[in-house]
Amino acid sequence: MLRKHASHARQRGVTFIGWIFLLIPVAMVGYAAIRLTPVYLNYMRVSRSLNQIADEASGDGSATANTLRVALDKRLDIEGVEYPTTKDFIIRKDGQTWVMEIAYEQAEPFISNVGLLVTFKKQVRVGTKAIGD
Repeated sequence: MLRKHASHARQRGVTFIGWIFLLIPVAMVGYAAIRLTPVYLNYMRVSRSLNQIADEASGDGSATANTLRVALDKRLDIEGVEYPTTKDFIIRKDGQTWVMEIAYEQAEPFISNVGLLVTFKKQVRVGTKAIGD
C-alpha cells in the first residue's frame, strides 16, 4: 500500500483569504454600478427629452426661448425628471439656431463618507440649421 506524503497531499487552488481578496473589489464595483444606475437612467431621460424637443421644433422657424422652455418643462414632466429642473437648462440663440444645453453634477453616497460624483453635459441645436452646420 502506498502512502501519500504530507508534501504531496497539499491541495492547489485559491484559498479562502484569496477568494476574499478577489471578491471584495468585484463586490465594490457591483455596488457602485447599483448606486449609479438610477443616475444614468435619469440622464438618459434628460437626453431623450432634449433630442425630442430638437426633432419636434426643427421643422418650423417659430421656436423661441419661451416656447422651448415650456416644451422642455412638459417633456421633463412626462419623463418624470425631478433633477435637473427647467431652470438649470441654458437656452440661447446662436445664429439661426437655438442651443439648448445642460451641464450638471450628481453626487451619490457610496460607502461611509466616500461618494461618487458624476458629471453630465448635453447640448442640442434647435431650429433652422445655419449654412455650414
